[in-house]
Amino acid sequence: MKNSTALKRLNTWDKQGRQVFAYADLAKIFHDDSPRAFKAGLRRLVAEEILLRPVRGIYVNALSQGKGGETIEHIARALRRGDFNYLSLESALSEYGAISQIPMDRLTVMTTGRRGEYSTPFGVIEFTHTKRRPGAILPGIRDVGRPLKLATPEAAWRDLKRVGRNTHLVDERELAAHG
Repeated sequence: MKNSTALKRLNTWDKQGRQVFAYADLAKIFHDDSPRAFKAGLRRLVAEEILLRPVRGIYVNALSQGKGGETIEHIARALRRGDFNYLSLESALSEYGAISQIPMDRLTVMTTGRRGEYSTPFGVIEFTHTKRRPGAILPGIRDVGRPLKLATPEAAWRDLKRVGRNTHLVDERELAAHG
């Protein structure tokens, strides 16, 4: 793949608000290349820092105009595509002001997929598995216009206790004020 072609295609997707891609997404975008040419082109785009590779199998358009604070959430979605994911635990509670120590470089995500922790240049993504079905989860989350839905204060508190996390940093008065 030529850099000029790659830049045009990435720019087209960027204008549509898409900056984060899984390997399979890029294979579809550059479908006209042979598998060997695609892999070589991808390596070149990473080496030339046109694409960033924050974790294995995930790529970020480094030249994107839309890159920002939500990039890490897009990466989390791409890592657990097909699973039900939402911000909860310390990340959600800090957004509601119920935890005094705000996790600046960590995203805590509840997922129906497998648990795991990924260190990226955008911060650490921590996935905590839940056995709950999406139907049981939906009443406790809200769409806040970001890539990941956000647990309500009550749901985040319940999740924190359910997974056995440290609860002593939570200000229950502040939590009640948001509930």
